[in-house]
Amino acid sequence: MPRLKPTTKVDVIGNLDLSPEKAVGDFIESKQQQKFFIKPPNWDSAGDSIELLYIRNEREHAAMMRLQEEMLANAKSQAASNSARISELYKTHTDLRKRFIEVNSFIKDCVDKKRIAEKKVAEETAMHEEMRGKIEKYKTSISELSHFRDVLKATVKEFEPYEQVLEEVVEKSDIFESVKDCMDRCDALMLAQVEISRLEQEKLQEIEEMRKRMVKVTNEAALTVLGLRNDLAELERSYNQARAECSKWEKIMANAKDTVANYDLNKDRALDGIHNMYRLLCKRRNLDPTLQRNEVEKQLDYIKDEIELLIEVNKECVRQKEKGNASKYFSEKVLAKS
Repeated sequence: MPRLKPTTKVDVIGNLDLSPEKAVGDFIESKQQQKFFIKPPNWDSAGDSIELLYIRNEREHAAMMRLQEEMLANAKSQAASNSARISELYKTHTDLRKRFIEVNSFIKDCVDKKRIAEKKVAEETAMHEEMRGKIEKYKTSISELSHFRDVLKATVKEFEPYEQVLEEVVEKSDIFESVKDCMDRCDALMLAQVEISRLEQEKLQEIEEMRKRMVKVTNEAALTVLGLRNDLAELERSYNQARAECSKWEKIMANAKDTVANYDLNKDRALDGIHNMYRLLCKRRNLDPTLQRNEVEKQLDYIKDEIELLIEVNKECVRQKEKGNASKYFSEKVLAKS
């Protein structure tokens, strides 16, 4: 099994081995390592030459050319058969189209006839139902009339004695001219009684509605009075609260007025005191006061200056007095020593 290093030369066909001079040393060196161990596939079989490759490709090309010729011949035959089939299909399509148009027209005619027939059947059915309803109505009317006829016969038979009585009353009475006149007057009395009953019911209903309205108005008035009383009580409470608040603020206002008055009084007193002090200081210096009472700042400045001056004078007097006492003490001490 050969141990080879990677080749450094490349030929047209494939890899070439190293030079024989280097191959021996590289073979010995390759035994000592496993990194570049290479086992080429089919290393013991002879490789294909260029001639063999050319022959193989030529054979494949000839086979492909024969296959191409066969495919072309087959395509030509298929084209001829397809053209015949296409012409036949066109003919069949034309026949089927004509048949389709005929069948479609027939179907449309059938649909129209069916629609007309259904409409006619619906109309006949509706008319039949209407006639059946009328027949039932007429049968009901006939049965009702038959029943009314029987009832009327029984009523006439029942009231035959009363008819005789009415005839006797008409004959003996001067008020009624005939039986019909008597019946009309009785009917008029009955209608008047019915009308009176109806009016009575209406008046009773109106009276009931008026009573309900009176009750409603009374309740609303009571609720209104109650609400007004509540509002009055609330207003009275608000008035009392406002009155108490006014009393409170009146006291506060009185205190404020007293405070303002005291402040004004103190202010006037202070101004009077300042002005009097200013006049006294001016009088002390035998000067006429030139400042008015409202010129407070100037008066205070003048008073300040005078007081500072008096303080300095007082200090100077104190120093002079202390100095005089010291000189007197020193003279007495000197006299005592002498």
